[in-house]
Amino acid sequence: MKFKYLVTFILVLVLHGFSLLNGQTGHSVGINVKGAPEAKIRLAYHLGSEQYIKDSLTTDRDGKGRFTGSEKLLPGVYMIVFPGNTFFEFLTGEDQYFDISCDLKDPAGTLAFRGSDENDRFLEYQRKWKSLQEEAMVVSEKLKAASPSGNEAAALRQQLSDKEVKMKQYLRETAENNKGTLLGAIARSIIPVEPSPQKVPAGTANPDSISRLWSYLYYKDHFFDNIDFSEAGLIRSPVLGGKLEQFFSQVVIQMPDSINKEADRVLEMSGKNKDVFQFVAVWLLNRYATSEIMGQDAVVVHLADRVYLAGKAPWASEEYINDLRKRVDRLRPNLIGTKAAEMVMSSFAGYYVSLYDVKAEFTIVYFWEPDCGHCKEATPILKAYYDANRGKGIEVFAVCTQSDREKWERYIADHGLSWINGWDPQRISRFDYFYNVESTPLVYILDKDKKIIAKRISVEDIGPFIENYRKFEAQLQSPAGR
Repeated sequence: MKFKYLVTFILVLVLHGFSLLNGQTGHSVGINVKGAPEAKIRLAYHLGSEQYIKDSLTTDRDGKGRFTGSEKLLPGVYMIVFPGNTFFEFLTGEDQYFDISCDLKDPAGTLAFRGSDENDRFLEYQRKWKSLQEEAMVVSEKLKAASPSGNEAAALRQQLSDKEVKMKQYLRETAENNKGTLLGAIARSIIPVEPSPQKVPAGTANPDSISRLWSYLYYKDHFFDNIDFSEAGLIRSPVLGGKLEQFFSQVVIQMPDSINKEADRVLEMSGKNKDVFQFVAVWLLNRYATSEIMGQDAVVVHLADRVYLAGKAPWASEEYINDLRKRVDRLRPNLIGTKAAEMVMSSFAGYYVSLYDVKAEFTIVYFWEPDCGHCKEATPILKAYYDANRGKGIEVFAVCTQSDREKWERYIADHGLSWINGWDPQRISRFDYFYNVESTPLVYILDKDKKIIAKRISVEDIGPFIENYRKFEAQLQSPAGR
């Protein structure tokens, strides 16, 4: 387990945006650990998929200490972490004046609370749930060792099914008996989505494919049915961040339109609680702002428009909003699927060239510099590909981004760069803005209509991308693909 201190701007925003609980102010959590004299103990909490340090203390000679503060701890699943990173978890809710005791040799097994009914119930739940999981695991291991076609396997499968029914029933009971509490929300979140009851009508073509599609769509649409978006405590638990990660990495089709649609739906669901909405909005923007998957910058633009630039992010400073707006404005003109901006500039050949005058199935727009170290590696590779594919629907429109004409001309002549070599040192075409040129080399691939179909890929990936794109287009044009 890793623990981090809150240092990033976004996380600080998350922390300071949450509302304080009503009622008694401050917190006082006493700790009495047998076998841990003068030991450094940390108070930590979950946030998304990470864990962070909130406070720390050194116990006295009897293993005692107390975490105190003038403000309440924000609701969630917290941890007491011992040297060696062993830990146990507990809940923080309305009552934050209680004591905890345990033995360092077996913290979870000896854990006890005094003055916290909520954590008594949480401890009972943890132990019962662990017991049920272990029972199911024993049966599962036996099933793995049994002959698949034997009677023993059939009996074990039935036992495992019965165990799973029992586990789901326990979760439902715990959720119902603790409705309106963080424990109830946690138990409910673990209940799996039941499969779709729909049946494919007899005589339907490709019934198996249709059934799988329906099952997927049902699972996707009902994935968050058991998540209580009104419970702010789920923010500081493994639940909400884990569910978001699973959904957007494993369930949603990794295309901007699909991601945007589901992001909007999750944001709408999270609107039940302003703190949950903030967490979800920040989580989504952070995820796609750092994504290395081509085209997902369209999600950043969408989220910025939907939340931050629409005045729905009161936690974000004016400076942050302005910086985000500038970044988004540089992304808009060059999103995958948009028409590339026209570039008209002088050239090595001595006359003006226009990007839109290039007639080719694919136009590779290449931003480079003669002195750029990476360009010196990439340019010869691109030249080799161009020389082998020139006249086969491939053209290169290369734009030098520096202003030393002598170096530019010398490099072109010395290396025999026979593609279109554009020159615009004053950046009159504003290529740096429209193509978001911040470093070189930078590659865009345009189709015959000058629509951007790929960007920011390595020169080594140009050939495979175009080959696969052609295959995909051929499939769409075939009778089976229509």
